[in-house]
Amino acid sequence: MAILRKIRDAIVLVCMLVLGLLILAKLEQQQGSTYSGPFWAVDGDTVSDAGERLRLAGIDAPELAQTCEHNNRPWPCGRVARDRLQALVTAREVRCEGFSQDKYHRVLVTCRNGEEDLAALLVREGLAVSYGRHQSEEAAARAAGRGLWAGPFMRPQDYRRQQGLAEEDIGDAWLSRLVDWLFCLM
Repeated sequence: MAILRKIRDAIVLVCMLVLGLLILAKLEQQQGSTYSGPFWAVDGDTVSDAGERLRLAGIDAPELAQTCEHNNRPWPCGRVARDRLQALVTAREVRCEGFSQDKYHRVLVTCRNGEEDLAALLVREGLAVSYGRHQSEEAAARAAGRGLWAGPFMRPQDYRRQQGLAEEDIGDAWLSRLVDWLFCLM
């Protein structure tokens, strides 16, 4: 009985060491993806840094050509979201850290200007919807009727589907969200 317990403990220890090494390797791989502004906004949730596309993690903004309804009138919500993101990323102080890539080879990033998370700000202003993060910001924007929430609108993923545009890769989204969440805790 004591021998079986020692074998079990040895197996658990080896598994924990292997898991720890895998986590360290993943963290080391992720550390090298830091970008600094200014950036160019491609659309409401993607920026370009010298030609490399960086996708704000945890949000989904209207497509550039998408229109929404605001005060019972159509308004270019996609362009408004892009223009707002452009205003936010022109500062040299903006820093983005990447943690993984999506299937379109865009680096998924968290961008900050000082302590301000730009994705959270866009969701709070109602110019993007939560996509795995920033649920409290979305709830606040919805309750206040800000931006997209001022009238009926089609969620960006539904708009892309309707227009026959490429969809985001959601097959591994849970893993990306887990990694993003872990990095947010650090």
